Amino acid sequence: MTKNFIEEITWRGMLHDVMPGTEEHLLEGMRGAYVGIDPTADSLHIGHLVSVMLLRHFQLAGHKPFALVGGATGMIGDPSGKSAERNLLDEKTLRHNQQALKEQLSRFLDFESDSENAAVLVNNYDWMKDFSFLDFIRDVGKHITVNYMMAKDSVKKRLSSEAAEGMSFTEFTYQLVQGYDFLHLYRSHDCTLQMGGSDQWGNITTGTELIRRIGSGKGYALTCPLITKADGTKFGKTEGGNIWLDANRTSPYKFYQYWLNTSDEDAEKYIKIFTFLTKDVIENLVREHKEAPHQRALQKKLAEEITIMVHSQEDLDNAIKASAILFGKSTSQDLKQLNAATFLDVFEGVPQAEISSTEVTAGIDIIAALAEKTGFLKSNGEARRALKENSIAVNREKVSDSYTISTDDLINDQFILLQRGKKNYFIIRVI
Repeated sequence: MTKNFIEEITWRGMLHDVMPGTEEHLLEGMRGAYVGIDPTADSLHIGHLVSVMLLRHFQLAGHKPFALVGGATGMIGDPSGKSAERNLLDEKTLRHNQQALKEQLSRFLDFESDSENAAVLVNNYDWMKDFSFLDFIRDVGKHITVNYMMAKDSVKKRLSSEAAEGMSFTEFTYQLVQGYDFLHLYRSHDCTLQMGGSDQWGNITTGTELIRRIGSGKGYALTCPLITKADGTKFGKTEGGNIWLDANRTSPYKFYQYWLNTSDEDAEKYIKIFTFLTKDVIENLVREHKEAPHQRALQKKLAEEITIMVHSQEDLDNAIKASAILFGKSTSQDLKQLNAATFLDVFEGVPQAEISSTEVTAGIDIIAALAEKTGFLKSNGEARRALKENSIAVNREKVSDSYTISTDDLINDQFILLQRGKKNYFIIRVI
């Protein structure tokens, strides 16, 4: 029994454009649809998540999702929305990336079950690698006119006078290669729908055109909006770069923080797109949030749901604990539970000084630790005054001028956290 996929993604704000007749086509029975994923890295980032969520909703509606890893197209580079060509990959790297992406996708899509609509991972390199150039221009190229290809927005932009660089022939043919993918999946897997970001409309409709002209069939197109942020900055990016789904590239703590720091306006939009919460639950959350915006109910729920989905409940619990360390009443015990990577994430940008482990083993007088050994405070006099004011803490616990720093204070055998007042932190790194 199929549910109304179009209805579901429409109320969630995930529909940008759809070819007429698509909704009726999907309601007739189980259908196949695919989304192309660029394999230039061995991890997805949150910019990929919208199309992955589309595939998940498609599967939940009773249809069969295909995730297409663009091994061949990844070797070329897609001109849509790009200002320059991308780097080309070798086959070994592509295969490694494909395997890593499948593992991440399996957190969202069911690849393993025996059900008829189990997800399938395909790689266009598998059907393109033995396709000769002569065969391609004869069997595919002759069906699409240059006039048709030139009319696409992605091509127009790159050929316009504002574009700093022109467009290579390789990139110009990209839409033909992507169009052929759709034709291939239509023929071999009865896949009748291609989905992607709104910048992909031109490439997708080239595919529907090839299905009509070569396959004598009917293909459908659907795009989702490109996700933006209310303040105009780029979604999914921070000063440190992309927000990745791989915990080794973006820690669960930083991942959680990214969603927690979303603006009210964006959180209301994102909670529909990036969670599977029902309409009623979301409407109640929005209402609750508007009554007490300072409690950030929307942001907390969004960050919780998406961190569990991408990482795990345990990672979420650790991220919440780590977040509380900066803002809550945490103890030295809480600090000592953080792993080294999370500790450094939480105190990113905090100044550091290195001290040898032999000195720490021998014990360091607190005044020396605050001033001459680290430079955290300017002088011994300033250190004494701060201690008298009771404003100095070691690992979050207040200390007096008689305190001696020792190996008992080590966090993860390598850090000691000094603090003056509420917000001035300093890290001693023991080497």
